[in-house]
Amino acid sequence: MSLRAVKGMKDILPDEISKWHRLERAFRDRVEGYGFREARFPIVEPTALFVRTIGETTDIVEKEMYTFTDRGDKSLTLRPEGTASAVRAYVQHSVQGREPVTKWYYIGPMYRRERPAKGRYRQFYQAGIEVFGDPGPYIDAEVIDMVVGFIASLGITEVEVLVNSIGGAATRQNYTAALLAYLEPHRDELCADCQRRMDANPLRVLDCKVPRCVEIAADAPPILKHLTDDDRAHFDRLQEALTKLGTPYRIVGSLVRGLDYYTGTLFEVLGKGEGLGAQNALLGGGRYDQLVKSLGGPDTPAIGFAMGLERLLMAMPEVESESHVDVFVVAAQPTVRAEAALLGRELRETGLRVESDLRGGSLKSQLRRADKMNTRIAMILGESEVAAGAVQLKDLRAQKQHTVFRKEAAKRAHEILAG
Repeated sequence: MSLRAVKGMKDILPDEISKWHRLERAFRDRVEGYGFREARFPIVEPTALFVRTIGETTDIVEKEMYTFTDRGDKSLTLRPEGTASAVRAYVQHSVQGREPVTKWYYIGPMYRRERPAKGRYRQFYQAGIEVFGDPGPYIDAEVIDMVVGFIASLGITEVEVLVNSIGGAATRQNYTAALLAYLEPHRDELCADCQRRMDANPLRVLDCKVPRCVEIAADAPPILKHLTDDDRAHFDRLQEALTKLGTPYRIVGSLVRGLDYYTGTLFEVLGKGEGLGAQNALLGGGRYDQLVKSLGGPDTPAIGFAMGLERLLMAMPEVESESHVDVFVVAAQPTVRAEAALLGRELRETGLRVESDLRGGSLKSQLRRADKMNTRIAMILGESEVAAGAVQLKDLRAQKQHTVFRKEAAKRAHEILAG
């Protein structure tokens, strides 16, 4: 029996990877332009980290985490999201003592054992950012504007930005009482999970996807009417800043996100492309002003977002695949294969990406392979070229070929690639 990848996990082969690289480069360029620096965290963390931060009543903790006991009898979990690890690292390394505001970004795999679906995998990839130390609301607006600009740079034009505020502790306390008063007459109509959530964290009922629960939640009292004066002022300033930046948005009072650590500002970006299907959320995030303190750190405001790369790849328009090779070196006769290998090394030392076929195939077959790889330039080396210190340089796109001195070959290749 042949072995296959684990259900819900997939291989990403070279034919697909150029699109991933384009997405990751665009993300790095965008966030680094706003002063973010990359951080990398372990894939495995103590299970308690996610239970304490994400919340015991969330679907992630209750149903989806890959958790196991190691040989030291410690409960460990493959990370299901990135914020908890970022906060743990921020506290563990006392970062707040070195800088008043910290701006990190990350890219990497996450793991959730949820039902596989279109664009949803059990090993999936996320990119995200975290800002520690700025209480907003202007950093909130800048983060939302930054991510909207990033998505537009990918050629994704049909998006909708949703924003809400769930306020701080006082707002949550006031609203929870009002929400429970509304939900109690409907308790028996709710799913079993939501009946438990009513006792542990009633706001989680608003995030349920069971159809009857969605219907009931639709008529729940809006949280925005229960904001304290301070929370209302923060949300008003956020809206003013987004308007000033020209960032389109829509207020959705039922938006609560699926994690317990959120406070204050929440946002989601939805895609409208047909390829996304029913699962159209491209990214989401918000404030988590109490999370650093809950893990033993100082009282530190924070905001972040995360986005699934697979979802973005589905929404991105198709473009001509990029070649991973600049120059293909062709050995015209078997006797010059060693010289072709040497030429390849000379070219690579100038920064060119070079491929060659040293198996001794025919000239035609080697040029056909270069063309199939979408290579821009072929450099043909035969016995006469070696003797003359020259190469035949062929621009495969322009279909032009001429002889150049070998010492000038790299320079000419760079000129052609530069346009």
